Amino acid sequence: MTSPLNAPSPAVGSATEDRWSPRLWGTLLVLCAAMFLDALDVSMVGVALPSIATDLGLSTATLQWIVSGYILGYGGLLLLGGRAADLLGRRRVFLIALAVFALASLLGGLVDSGPLLIASRFIKGLSAAFTAPAGLSIITTTFKEGPQRNRALSIYTTCAATGFSMGLVLSGLLTELSWRWTMLLPAPIALIALVAGLKLIPHSAREETRGGYDVPGAVTGTASMLLLVFTVVQAPEAGWASARTLLSFLATAVLLAAFVTIERRSASPLLRLGVLRSGTQLRAQLGAAAFFGSYVAFQFIVTQYMQSLLGWSALQTALAFLPAGVLVALSSTKIGDVVDRFGTPRVIATGFTLLVLAYAIFLQVDLTPRYAAVILPAMLLLGAACALTFPSLNIQATNGVDDDEQGMVSGLLNTSIQVGGAIFLAVVTAVITAGGHEGGPAASPQAVLDSFRPGLVVVTAIALAGLLITLTGLRGDRRTRTAQPSVVVAKSTGAATVSAEQGEPVGVRD
Repeated sequence: MTSPLNAPSPAVGSATEDRWSPRLWGTLLVLCAAMFLDALDVSMVGVALPSIATDLGLSTATLQWIVSGYILGYGGLLLLGGRAADLLGRRRVFLIALAVFALASLLGGLVDSGPLLIASRFIKGLSAAFTAPAGLSIITTTFKEGPQRNRALSIYTTCAATGFSMGLVLSGLLTELSWRWTMLLPAPIALIALVAGLKLIPHSAREETRGGYDVPGAVTGTASMLLLVFTVVQAPEAGWASARTLLSFLATAVLLAAFVTIERRSASPLLRLGVLRSGTQLRAQLGAAAFFGSYVAFQFIVTQYMQSLLGWSALQTALAFLPAGVLVALSSTKIGDVVDRFGTPRVIATGFTLLVLAYAIFLQVDLTPRYAAVILPAMLLLGAACALTFPSLNIQATNGVDDDEQGMVSGLLNTSIQVGGAIFLAVVTAVITAGGHEGGPAASPQAVLDSFRPGLVVVTAIALAGLLITLTGLRGDRRTRTAQPSVVVAKSTGAATVSAEQGEPVGVRD
């Protein structure tokens, strides 16, 4: 199926040409700016939390919701955001959500109470749940599948990784002035991107909804994701075996079962379950969860290690992560070519291998800073792993998918990323807590470090699981490397969309 965004246009230019028009570059930059802001906002708030607690007089329990509120809105509404982009128009959804993001950023920097700050963070997460899948689906329907799309996605996803890394550095600098600047900074950038997007982003067709809107699916799907993220975030504090946690997980399972039943019967489902019959798609989703989950948990441990045990400042800690961010930024225009040559399974497998090595090297840390021998090599391997893995997972998830389902698949991928991050961070936090680290002054530095090591082992195991999942796709990849990038069977036949790169169905129709 061809979208109007794929067709050459005097105003927009054609993404199928070797050289992109200035307007096409401008469209990509607007989308990259939004993704950069999403990632920046996730990482920037962490360093500012102590200052926020002092200024607003917040308890530790309330303080955690400044982070968790964003995750709750983001992870809980991604499926709805992705499908809304398909049904209501990608351009419209993206621009409205970007405007909400800008306003919520402004609100967050001006509030004078904890509940209002948490509310602004939830609204920002909610808006990001719509901009992320809409932006990704605009790219995948604008740039032709193959080298052009791979190049665009490598630049787009690199902006996300760069934003995450830059957020750490910027937060260290801005917090020295005031924590409010960490909240306010995204607002003017989002407004500039919004104005540019109004002029540059092409209009997109809305999907025909002959079967009506899937309201029951939207309600149960969104409720299940919200409750799942909420339960996982609260579990370490409430206790994994507590009655509240177990009942919440039970309620989540009931809602998910209802969601699956509704989607199987709906004429216009929020999530077409047939897409998950593809091994290629399933590996991309599980790989994304393992990749981001291990990274977020690793960053949490490393930040605590550097500041609590080594006595480094927030800025010193941020600069320690900088080599990884720089490596990702420098590789942004090259990863597409690497994927074109070797295919996503091989590139993802290589990335996960480097990720496992990075975590394994960091296991050697002790109470004496060993930056050149341990920390720097781990960060460089981490940067190389992020540069290879994150763009390739996005490419693998969106290749071979019809234009009218790109928003749905993009929302699903981002849901896997956010939910994976929430779940694995909670698991690693529970492992560290079980090791006896209470964060109090009575704990010796060595005892604190010893409690971190099991968490690092779990992080390494998560990355290793991602590698093993990816390796299951290499056999089919070797059989079909000489074939064309993809063969799409007409949707009207009801046949599967086949990715020749992986040699298996990508979007099996129910």
